[in-house]
Amino acid sequence: MWINFLKTRRERKLNKYQRILKQVNSFENELKALPDIEIREKTQIFKQKIQAGTSLEELLPEAFAVVREAGIRTLGLRLFDVQILGGIVLHEGKVAEMKTGEGKSLVSALSAYLNALFQPGVHIVTVNDYLAKRDSELIGNIHRFLGLSVGLIQQSMDATTRQKNYFCDIVYVTNSELGFDYLRDNLIGKLSDKTIQNMTYSIIDEIDSILIDEARTPLIISVTSENTSDEKYVKAAYLAQTLRIDQHYTVDEKRRGITLTEEGILVLETILEINNLYDAKNPWFPYIINSLKAKELFFLNTDYIIQENTIVIIDESTGRLQVGRRWSDGLHQAIEAKENLNIQKETEILASITYQHLFLRYTKISGMSGTAITEEIEFDQIYGLEVIDIPTNRPMIRKDLPDLIYKTEYGKWQAICKECLDMYSIGRPVLVGTSSIQKSDLLSGLLKIEKIPHQLLNAKPDNVTKEAQIIAQAGQKYTITIATNMAGRGTDIILGGNASYLARLLILDLVSERLFNKKNFNSIYLLQDQDTYQTTANALSSLIDSVEELVKKDSNYQNLSLADLESYVFQSSEKIIASNVLVDLLKEMYGIIYNNYNQIFEQQKQEILDLGGLYVIGSERHESRRIDNQLRGRAGRQGDPGLSRFYLSLEDKLLRIFGGNQLSSFMDILQIDDSQPIEAPFLSQSIENAQKKVESFYYDARKQLFEYDEVLDKHRQAIFTERYRILTINYLRDYVNFYIEQAVSDVSEYIIKAIKKQDEETIFFYLNRIRTFLGIEEPYDIYAILQLNYEQVELYFREQVRIAYDLKEAYWEDEWPGIIRRLERYILLNSIDNAWTIHLKEMNILKDVIGWRSYGQQNPLVEYQNEAFILFIALFRTVRQGTLGAFFSTSIFSTVKQN
Repeated sequence: MWINFLKTRRERKLNKYQRILKQVNSFENELKALPDIEIREKTQIFKQKIQAGTSLEELLPEAFAVVREAGIRTLGLRLFDVQILGGIVLHEGKVAEMKTGEGKSLVSALSAYLNALFQPGVHIVTVNDYLAKRDSELIGNIHRFLGLSVGLIQQSMDATTRQKNYFCDIVYVTNSELGFDYLRDNLIGKLSDKTIQNMTYSIIDEIDSILIDEARTPLIISVTSENTSDEKYVKAAYLAQTLRIDQHYTVDEKRRGITLTEEGILVLETILEINNLYDAKNPWFPYIINSLKAKELFFLNTDYIIQENTIVIIDESTGRLQVGRRWSDGLHQAIEAKENLNIQKETEILASITYQHLFLRYTKISGMSGTAITEEIEFDQIYGLEVIDIPTNRPMIRKDLPDLIYKTEYGKWQAICKECLDMYSIGRPVLVGTSSIQKSDLLSGLLKIEKIPHQLLNAKPDNVTKEAQIIAQAGQKYTITIATNMAGRGTDIILGGNASYLARLLILDLVSERLFNKKNFNSIYLLQDQDTYQTTANALSSLIDSVEELVKKDSNYQNLSLADLESYVFQSSEKIIASNVLVDLLKEMYGIIYNNYNQIFEQQKQEILDLGGLYVIGSERHESRRIDNQLRGRAGRQGDPGLSRFYLSLEDKLLRIFGGNQLSSFMDILQIDDSQPIEAPFLSQSIENAQKKVESFYYDARKQLFEYDEVLDKHRQAIFTERYRILTINYLRDYVNFYIEQAVSDVSEYIIKAIKKQDEETIFFYLNRIRTFLGIEEPYDIYAILQLNYEQVELYFREQVRIAYDLKEAYWEDEWPGIIRRLERYILLNSIDNAWTIHLKEMNILKDVIGWRSYGQQNPLVEYQNEAFILFIALFRTVRQGTLGAFFSTSIFSTVKQN
């Protein structure tokens, strides 16, 4: 019912967009006749119109037409009508589903340009540094041509460079860098350190990968804790190897959970010589559970790799390395212990946020994906984002064949290997998708035995560096490519080969070898055609000599680096707008290589089209249908023919969890051997139903995370707002006074309660505490205080605070003029940060234990909200007390003075 409603709504929207498209096209002939300078002037004209009150919707048709014309002049690419439709969808703050090869990255230039006219700082978010750099350099040429500045954020950049780039009109950034920059901005000590200038509009490439797949994992900034027990991790890892599944513990693969049996608990308590495995003062339970998870649920070359003696996580959706990421709550240390690596210390969380709430900070968000429709309900209900399915530029003619299901994995891999051999013998290009490094290495080994040349792309560092090269040429004849999950690869597979990409790589290889004595190119992409390569190299010889001579003689190129050369070669820097001698030489080289290889590639393309196009083989069904569709989408680009088929086995994880035993029994009854597959529609339907169950489970998990984090997010916003207010106020004396007086009022409450009970011991305790805080030497007259009411006690101690504050300020201003003002800001921020760290830890513990309330017929979420509110009140009480204690501490002054 809900899906039908969404489908009808999409159709109505597309009819509206078609009318806007006609308006965009009406400007094309007029703009085509204008010189470059007048096209650039359009930007200033648009800005003036906006200042005069013209809405962005009124400017959209002409602005989009200007971007289209700029794309033709800078990139030689004309945006298709369907890409204009995608741009309209993005501008309206919706999700555009566009199939692979339809030019999603170029579509973002349309709405980015239009919205940057109104408010600088449009963020285009990609999934990795390579894509961010590529798009900022290539597509950024459109914006630079039109007079807008383009920024790029990369993992290796320092804070100053980040600031400069975030000030640009349009900023290309990865989702993780954006998230960490946001968190760091809320931990700064002075306003000038802030990097992100505004969060008005964000365009998210591969939006389903970021807002769906990565939504379960929060971003965390942490510091090392001194409470790590390496010995417990090592011992727990050893014990995990001695315990037996089903006897001592059970494994829930669906929920990735471990449950100890009664026998397992008794065995562990006996070995460890303890009475209670769950004792809070000597906790062993979390260490044991994490070690069992590391043993049963997290595998080398599937969930992580070992790089330079450290554990590096592999993203399960994209197959990419998550450098710098760590599993939380001791799981990462448990895996380090399992692999006999140095155990890094546990950490304390300073700040955290989920991608869900990070992107909800934006006034408007939109995004693109090739596979968003399957998650449109989640986009609508959690983010308020509507998904619009954009038609393809040319009809899709790819054939998706039914799955082949084998009894064993051995039979499946042998069948895939044989299919690759058959395709290689006729020259048809094949792309095989695998679910892990381990599986890709297994298939690679089988192909080597059969002596089938192939390319391997997985998360191993030596393969990642060649990623774009491998994918760009995966459409060549006789090319077999093995790749892990294909989300966000960002490079089109062009049948016959990509002459443009090859030309740039070959230039870079030949010139860098001459200038830097370094080769970067993989000759596998030269079709093993040495004649063409040699002819091309000979034709380039004199041009390379000219480049070398120019670089040696011209002072402008004295410090030319390999990175600078790459920027020139890929025509991706601002320097290409104004032509120079080096650029002209490189362009001439490009023309020679392109012409030599393009003719061969075009001939190959026709031969591959006759063979049926790219053949995509899936070696395993993923838990999400989207990942399968992303792999399939690699074939059938821009109306090309193509074929896809999944080879499965009953030993695959998905089938094993969801009914594989019954199917195995069925195949035994039919006496089907390992090499004989089953192909039946009802089996494919069963698999898809299993995937829907998994998707539903993960959706519930993400929704629950969102609901729980929404509670914490209110606290987060309050704390971050308070921090920002402190950073913006110049004179903080009254602010600090208010905090300290409130802290004294808190203590006054305890004193009054003690007075009512005539509890002199408690009264003495709190009076001495205040006296210590304020540095008062003489003890208070307790009997005089016993005669006072609450208002009188509070007034008395507030006056004491003011006197102590004035004395402190007078003394330190006399010693170090101006230090008191720096001290006030430092103390307030430090008190907030310390209290927030404690609060995050308490909220984490609360979330872990609150689920047990459901056994008492209570709603865990409601209970979490109630308990969280109490903790939030305590949070600000902790901040106030921290401010009181820190300000009157002598040691704090030396810290501030050093800083």
